[in-house]
Amino acid sequence: MINVKDLLFEVCGDRAVYEDGIDLIDSGLLDSLALIELFNALEDEGIELQPTRIDRNLLRTPAGIETLIGEHRNERG
Repeated sequence: MINVKDLLFEVCGDRAVYEDGIDLIDSGLLDSLALIELFNALEDEGIELQPTRIDRNLLRTPAGIETLIGEHRNERG
């Protein structure tokens, strides 16, 4: 199982990703480069998300990213 907050820390390099209620986009932690790195890291874990086919609001929080991962797993069976 992927620990999203640990993965975000690796991508963003900031412990703020562990804060409850953090908005990753508004805080500037998840900028366009970090987003690409996040998708690449998830792909390394076998999770391929299509950026144009997801609700971008789910990228705002670690919990939202966990939801995306869960939805992807449900789609794949």
